[in-house]
Amino acid sequence: MRGYTFYQRASRAFQDYPSLSKLVVVFTVSSGGLVAFSDAKPFRGAYADAVQCDRKKKKVVSPRNYFAFTPLLPSVTIGTVEARSVVEPIRNIVRKYHGLHHCRVSMFPRLQSASEKDFDVQFREAECLRIDAKNKKVYCQSNQESNLGGKEEFTVDYDYLVIAMGARSNTFNTPGVVENCHFLKEVEDAQRIRRTVIDCFERASLPSVSEEEKKKILHFVVVGGGPTGVEFAAELHDFVVEDLAKLYPAVKDHVKITLLEAGDHILNMFDKRITAFAEEKFQRDGISVKTGSMVIKVTDKEISTKERKTGETLSVPYGMVVWSTGIGTRPVIMEFMKQIGQGNAQKESTELNIEGFKSALSEVDSQMKNLPATAQVAAQQGAYLANCFNRMDECEKHPEGPMRIRGSGHHRFRPFRYKHLGQFAPLGGEQAAAQLPGDWVSIGHSTQWLWYSVYASKLVSWRTRMLVISDWGKRFIFGRDSSRI
Repeated sequence: MRGYTFYQRASRAFQDYPSLSKLVVVFTVSSGGLVAFSDAKPFRGAYADAVQCDRKKKKVVSPRNYFAFTPLLPSVTIGTVEARSVVEPIRNIVRKYHGLHHCRVSMFPRLQSASEKDFDVQFREAECLRIDAKNKKVYCQSNQESNLGGKEEFTVDYDYLVIAMGARSNTFNTPGVVENCHFLKEVEDAQRIRRTVIDCFERASLPSVSEEEKKKILHFVVVGGGPTGVEFAAELHDFVVEDLAKLYPAVKDHVKITLLEAGDHILNMFDKRITAFAEEKFQRDGISVKTGSMVIKVTDKEISTKERKTGETLSVPYGMVVWSTGIGTRPVIMEFMKQIGQGNAQKESTELNIEGFKSALSEVDSQMKNLPATAQVAAQQGAYLANCFNRMDECEKHPEGPMRIRGSGHHRFRPFRYKHLGQFAPLGGEQAAAQLPGDWVSIGHSTQWLWYSVYASKLVSWRTRMLVISDWGKRFIFGRDSSRI
């Protein structure tokens, strides 16, 4: 029932600590921003009066008015799961929160006077343009269509700011990528890919199209051998073999799926056993995996690659390219980081013991790890942040963090520690691979069913769980829908 806990828990921070007058969350409704609210604790035993409640405002700003469960986007691209099944409207979550509040009022009559003002949560569908850290303001712009009266601009003041905007696709400044490739970061991206796949098959079925042109149109290229790229290639292969081959029998033999990876192997962040199994399975399925191929240019007709071993440059015609090579920081975040001194290194003269510094640096370096940019990490970071808000006054009096490097005393909070719970890689054909804690590796059909159960449990509400499970059931019985919608 995470929809209830979204605001149920958020209110605890403001019930316990009146100093938190305004909390602004700027995000694209991603996992970190959601959990930062969902794990903030609700009422405890005390009652809030109307004056306190009026000050406790939470403001959510997002360019999307829904939360999207992005791990299922590859399934949306080919119709295994419908787009509306993986999204939960933010205002639905707000409504559930208010329903919970009125239930609380009926149980605790002393809250009745504050029922209309208590724990005010405001949502604004807008895009964050700029963050003014000095004056604690967020400059926003509505993203509704221009025929509704133009772009409305407004500012939001804050005392505490939670930024969970997610990231953008990293093109590495490769020419032609933005203009000619599809990305897979948003629900709209998945829907656009789905329409393009169907368009390719429909165009290749026209009688006026030559055999050579059919091969070009039905050549699907996936750039990036990470979990998203591998899962999309596997999903697309299943869609072609299980559904489209029956609907387009005349062109099914012209379909080719190519997976390009600049490294030596696909899924290089997984155990070697999983990597080897995935590469062997793709080879059996007829998916062309080209490792050591770096994309250097994409035009509207061809994609050019440079082979790392030979240095040879190849150009291959294509019908659709999906770019999934990693993520980059959004420009608004880079500007904000510069404002707070994290964008550029600041030089400062100081005296230190070189040998002691080397020893300390070696110890820190041995313990540092780059956390993967996944929903699992963001969710744990959001839960950690919510706990910090809940215990702010307590930790102010009794700091529990490590000693400060500069100045005296301890940091207020303990540092964030990530607990890895494992990772999945669906490989198509009702098979998946899982790497779980304890060096446990599972591959095969049973792992795919484990994937189903885990992902169903992680969905944001019971509504989305039922919709996704229903979509899986319909796919087993009726196959995937090939309508261009």
